[in-house]
Order: sequence, then structure tokens, then C-alpha cells
Amino acid sequence: MKLLCGFLALLLVALAWSAQLSVAEKTVSDLEYQWAEAQRLGKADVVAPMLADTFTNTDVNGETYGKSQLLSNLKGGKWEANAISDVKVKVYGDAAVATGSWKGKGVDGDGTRIDRTERWTDTWVKTPKGDWQCVASQQTASRK
Repeated sequence: MKLLCGFLALLLVALAWSAQLSVAEKTVSDLEYQWAEAQRLGKADVVAPMLADTFTNTDVNGETYGKSQLLSNLKGGKWEANAISDVKVKVYGDAAVATGSWKGKGVDGDGTRIDRTERWTDTWVKTPKGDWQCVASQQTASRK
């Protein structure tokens, strides 16, 4: 009987832990889709709170820059297509890594004409307030 109770307790702990991972994975995935939609609409104010102040982006050309430049690039973009897909999130305690694909065609906020497909990796951390913020993002051009 004690063995059965111990097994059931262990099973409940495992299920609770799994449910927490699922919530975190869904939360980060939802943030990725909100970010993509805000990019499509040029709404930098929606993306700003998702990014840590120390956020670093590495773009397809290997250029690195911070939060302010990324937000500036979001403003004023005109997109014929701008969408993410194949989003996968893995949670590691208070950190998460999201990967996916992006396809965009249009003009970025800085005037750069874009027509490409990318694979991307975003690193997220859970803040002391319980929010998730992206601390790093990296994009690699991929085949269309």
C-alpha cells in the first residue's frame, strides 16, 4: 500500500511538472506569434515589452544590434507576406529556446526590400515578475 501511495505521489508530481512545462511552452509560443503579427503591422510598441533591455539580435548578414534598432526596424514596414511557422519551444527551468521559420516579402522599416525565408532561434528568460522576455534572437537565411 505504501508503495502504491508513493508511486501515485510521484506520478502526480510528474504530471504537475509536465503541465507547467506545457504552460511555459504555450506562453512562449504565443509570444512568438504576437511578435510576428506586430512585426507585420509595424507595431513596435507591442514588441518592446517582450524584449529585455539587453536584447541582442544577430541578423541574416551576421550584423548584431540591440533592442532599439530592432524596434526601429519594425516601424513603418510594408509587408505583402510576413508570417512564422514550424514554431517549437523547449523549456529549461526559467529559460526557453524557441525555433521556427519565417517568410517575408516587403519592405522593412529601415527601407530594406526583403523577399526571403529564414530559420530563427530565440532565447527567452522568465523574469522575477513571471513574464517571459526574449534576450537573444538569431536568423539564418534558408531556401524558399
